[in-house]
Amino acid sequence: MPIPSVVRLAGGLLCLCASASVLAHVSLEVPQAKAGSYYKAVLRLTHGCQGSPIRQVVVQIPRGVQGAKPMPKPGWQIEIEKVKLDQPYRSHGKTVTEEVAQIRWTGGPLADGFFDEFVLLARLPDSAGTLWWKVSQVCENGRIDWSDVPAEGKTAADYEAPAARLEVLPAVQHEHRH
Repeated sequence: MPIPSVVRLAGGLLCLCASASVLAHVSLEVPQAKAGSYYKAVLRLTHGCQGSPIRQVVVQIPRGVQGAKPMPKPGWQIEIEKVKLDQPYRSHGKTVTEEVAQIRWTGGPLADGFFDEFVLLARLPDSAGTLWWKVSQVCENGRIDWSDVPAEGKTAADYEAPAARLEVLPAVQHEHRH
């Protein structure tokens, strides 16, 4: 029995609305990466705060992510906040005693009717798992903190302001043949 066109249209609109709500959240362009790899985090913001333009974007660097470096953006100033490490590590022949905890882009403004991407490069932890990237967008009027991390048994879709999710996959092990 053929499906009436009204039902098909309603289903299509429902899918379109569902995908639009997903786009309303902060997201990572590439939501998966290998453990221990260098990762280009492209965080996408798709709207302001109830019509108000974005003036500042603040990214909390997840624990275990190393050497975060932001990409400059014309019209935006960058501030980097570091924290002292309990356990220093070696990188490129140097001992690292503090790590980037937060990156802040201030400027713009980014009008509500547009989207933009904020980019950084960093090394991911050596072990697989989920990393949640908490992002705050501060607008001329208001702010949105994309910081909700789903509780056990929940997904990001269960929250109004979920953090951006990165699935860190196990690193590929190379076999050595003799």
